[in-house]
Amino acid sequence: MEVVIVPDAAGGGELIAEAVARLLRHKPDAVLGVATGSTPLPVYRALAARVRSGEVDTSRARIAQLDEYVGLPADHPESYRSVLRREVLEPLAIPMSAFLGPDGTAEDVPGACAAYERALAAAGGVDLQLLGIGTDGHIGFNEPCSSLTSRTRIKTLTEQTRSDNARFFGGDVAQVPQHVVTQGIGTILEARHLVLLATGEGKADAVAATVEGPVAAICPASALQLHPHATVVTDEAAASKLKLAPYFRHSYANKPGWQGI
Repeated sequence: MEVVIVPDAAGGGELIAEAVARLLRHKPDAVLGVATGSTPLPVYRALAARVRSGEVDTSRARIAQLDEYVGLPADHPESYRSVLRREVLEPLAIPMSAFLGPDGTAEDVPGACAAYERALAAAGGVDLQLLGIGTDGHIGFNEPCSSLTSRTRIKTLTEQTRSDNARFFGGDVAQVPQHVVTQGIGTILEARHLVLLATGEGKADAVAATVEGPVAAICPASALQLHPHATVVTDEAAASKLKLAPYFRHSYANKPGWQGI
């Protein structure tokens, strides 16, 4: 696992956007796994700026959704399909025809989960998966004690996660769905490159457990330690509890310039 400590969220966004741009130059039809929430927004903004300037071509890129609320109509403004349309697809000029996502409104939710797994496989798998991290160490909606080999499935959200997400529902936690469909940890680990972005002091404990703690289901993000190409990008605040922070800074500062993340 590579850990890159950047000054702030904007710096993290620029770094990851450049990694995506490099991938698309090499593989124009790459499958990009995207996350929702406020953390990845600097990445999407930086990448959109590159698209507008002509620096990167996203016309053949494909987008894969990490998770979705169960029961919210696809056109609900807070369904993740709607959020990703606003924050990723439209700014990057990617059509909905290039979008892969689970159906959170299906009558047969397990069947919809299996169908999404098949769709990801048919697309050739995810080339780069962008991840955020919860204050409890969850990735996607794999809450603590999720199986480290889990596949796309329905999950019940913790009250902490619902409380954290209430800000997107006018502050009313009662409006946040109880259930979600999420890629499992095992599904996430099949992406060729995992990039986790963490910002803010509130994520410091989770980042320390992910990077320096044991691989354990109590911190789902710690499964990234098992991946051959995982990158954790963190601002100074989120890195504040890393014991090996000086080594991580030294390692990144002295890596070959051509290597990227």
